[in-house]
Amino acid sequence: MMNFRNRAAALLKVRELVSFSFVALLFLLVGMVNPGFLAPENLLLTVNASVVFTLLAAGSAFVIIAGEIDVSSGAVMGLAAAVSASLIRDGAPWPLAIAAALAIGLVCGTVNGLGLVFLRIPSIIMTLGTMGVIRGLIYVYTNGKWVENVPHAYKALAQENFLGISLFYWGAIIVVAAGTAIMKKTGPGRCFAAVGDNISCAVFLGIPARLTRILAFTLSGLFAAAAALLFVSRIGFVTPMAGNGYEMKAIAACVLGGVSLSGGTGSLAGASMGAIIMASIGRILVFLNSSADDNTITGTMLIFIIVADALLQGRMAEQARRKRLDAKIADAEGRAA
Repeated sequence: MMNFRNRAAALLKVRELVSFSFVALLFLLVGMVNPGFLAPENLLLTVNASVVFTLLAAGSAFVIIAGEIDVSSGAVMGLAAAVSASLIRDGAPWPLAIAAALAIGLVCGTVNGLGLVFLRIPSIIMTLGTMGVIRGLIYVYTNGKWVENVPHAYKALAQENFLGISLFYWGAIIVVAAGTAIMKKTGPGRCFAAVGDNISCAVFLGIPARLTRILAFTLSGLFAAAAALLFVSRIGFVTPMAGNGYEMKAIAACVLGGVSLSGGTGSLAGASMGAIIMASIGRILVFLNSSADDNTITGTMLIFIIVADALLQGRMAEQARRKRLDAKIADAEGRAA
């Protein structure tokens, strides 16, 4: 019996499994209300629709695990989408448009990281500032107009699939799986969690905390740019408000996927599970015949999960404190004997 409890407790510590279970339970509950939701074609549509959020959430996960926050990812995605879409529309080679989008993500993410590390600007303030600047650049670049008439050949890429799952999502799965393995199995990958868990201790152990935090924001920018390229293919046009609010959904996806906002805990795989939930909210509301706004649902879920995570972290800290106290008492009693 005790062995079973230990195994159950160990499984509950696997946050990716908890996230997957939450997704499965949510879908089953909605399916009980409206069985049409569980139709294979609808589930495939839901998964395929989550690919943009998956990349955004994976990029945000690097930053959050490192103990910081990035609220500029949606704006970075919007700017990269506007630039790449206009280049593709105007006949530029696709590799050039892709390179331009990735360069935007690289520069924006690195600027955020440098501002945090060298100017000592808190990440929430730094990324809020860059978000405002980038939003302004989008309006200047587009003259406040939509970027339309993206060639059909580029939009058709989003329709390519294997076993009903889009090639874009298969690519996202490979990237997320590789990123998860690197963060858990390699020394440089584990630096993100070490810095997020205790930056002072990480520095003492010789971990390059500055470089790690800059790299986290750079990766967040690159993932946002990659999401922009997929966004253009899926949607086919870009508005000046493209990506607005996506940063909140990305952060919510991370938290729902078991990434702790206090840093040091979580994975890209868990964030991708949370992304499926974020992408499915709109479809769930349709199948439930609800008139609720998905942003309201997202905000409510985010607040609930943050409070739950804070309570869990407090409980874990209390348990750790009690274990240390019990160890000291046992040591003292042993010496007295």
